[in-house]
Amino acid sequence: MSAVTGSRVAGQGLWSGPGLRLIAAGLVVFNGFFPALWILFTSLKPESELVKKPITWWPQAPSLANYVQAFTDQPLGRYLLNSAIVATLSTLLSLFVSALAAYAIARLNLRYRQAVLTTIVASSMFPLVTLLVPIFETMRALGLLNTYTALVLPYTVLNLPVCTLVLVSFFQSIPRDLENAAMIDGCTRLGALWHVVVPLAAPGVFTAGLLAFVNAWDEFLLALSLNAGATMRTVPVGIALYQGEFTFPWPIISAALIVALVPMALLIAAFQERVVGGLTQGGLKG
Repeated sequence: MSAVTGSRVAGQGLWSGPGLRLIAAGLVVFNGFFPALWILFTSLKPESELVKKPITWWPQAPSLANYVQAFTDQPLGRYLLNSAIVATLSTLLSLFVSALAAYAIARLNLRYRQAVLTTIVASSMFPLVTLLVPIFETMRALGLLNTYTALVLPYTVLNLPVCTLVLVSFFQSIPRDLENAAMIDGCTRLGALWHVVVPLAAPGVFTAGLLAFVNAWDEFLLALSLNAGATMRTVPVGIALYQGEFTFPWPIISAALIVALVPMALLIAAFQERVVGGLTQGGLKG
């Protein structure tokens, strides 16, 4: 009887609230990591092993040849450099402009503050494809096609809504007395923003910056349309060029994808605590 009761309690524990949450968390982790692991295993396999039946889950003879070929078939190093420059510049510019906008919304007595926030949210809902032609024509008229600026400016504008919304919730939580004390000591309002408010809102700044960087690093449509020159392509566009008219070298493409994922993984690992704290605090404060 005790054994039956014990097994019943154990079963209830598994399917109870905490047990279900644990199962759900495991499914989310599996769903997130399995594609990356499969790409990693594929990048270590030769083409002949990839088409074998039945499918081999683990590489039978792991090799880094696909990684070498990924850098020789296409100038992958150049693509990585282009993406890093564009993503870094657009992230810094997005944070600078969004910090000013968020501070104005959080601190100034704007008459139509809610309407401004609603407009910011609405502006982020336009599909990128509807903006492609106006952006392309603007960049062509300015003579900026096939330059870093052609991507930095649109990425900055596209990232402003999310960065501003993230920073507003953090700026609102910082006591005004700290800024007033800084201004009494001789700081201007902008000085108080950069020396007091922004450092105290560091988790939100890191969160907004990471979101902007990832969006710029992964973007494909604008990068393909605005920077079609061979030396100005970014990583997503460059990886799309590995496939031929009738061939899909999946091991080489997988190797290039892993190389492209490494900077993102390192960035998230380096700032994990700040980003998680920023997302959590931003959710609670918003």
